[in-house]
Amino acid sequence: MRKTREEYAARFSAKAADYDDASPEYLACCDLVVDHAAPGPDDVVLDLGTGTGAIALALAPHAKRVVSRDISEGMLDRAREKARERGIDNVEFGDGAFRAPAFEEPVDVVTSNFALHHLSDDEKREAVETIAALGPRRFVLGDVMFFGEPDPDEPFYSPEVDDPATVGTLADVFTDCGFALTAVERVHDQVGVLVGERARAREDGRT
Repeated sequence: MRKTREEYAARFSAKAADYDDASPEYLACCDLVVDHAAPGPDDVVLDLGTGTGAIALALAPHAKRVVSRDISEGMLDRAREKARERGIDNVEFGDGAFRAPAFEEPVDVVTSNFALHHLSDDEKREAVETIAALGPRRFVLGDVMFFGEPDPDEPFYSPEVDDPATVGTLADVFTDCGFALTAVERVHDQVGVLVGERARAREDGRT
C-alpha cells in the first residue's frame, strides 16, 4: 500500500541525521547530477526532493540562486544547518513537491536525485510536465531506474514504498514533455542519471 505524503515526510525526517551516510551509488549519482547541471553565474536552479541539500549546496557557488524544495521538514532543517556551516546564503529552502513545487518563477536548470521514484509512472509524468512548464533549458535526474529487469532483492528500492520506472519509460516522458535526452549515465542496473535539454535551447546554441 502506497504511503501518504505525510507518511513519506515523517519517514525521511526520521532519517535526516544519518542521510548523508549514503551508498556509493547514491554519491556517484550526486556527482553526475552536479556535473551535468553545470549552471552559470546568472542561472536559477530548482532542486526538487532536495533532502539534506547535497545537490543544492554543491551547485550554489556556481549559480545565481538555488531554490530547494522537499516535503520533509527534518531534511530541510539539516540542509539549512549545512548551508549555515558552509556560509552559503544563496539557497532558498522550503516545502514543495514535484507536482507542486511552490515556485512559479522561470528557472534555468532543474535537478533531482533519488526522489522521483516514490511517484507512480502517471505521477512522474505530471511531475515532468510541471517542471517543463517552468521553462528550464535543462533537467537532470538522478534516480532509481531500471536498465534491465526489476530485481526486488536489490538494495535500491522497496516495493512497499517505492515505484521506480524503466529508463525507457522515463525517456518517453522526457521527450513527450519537450526535453531532448542528451545523456544517459548508468551507475548500476537500477540506478542512473538522465539529462534532458529543451529542444529550443539546443537550437539557439544555449548550453
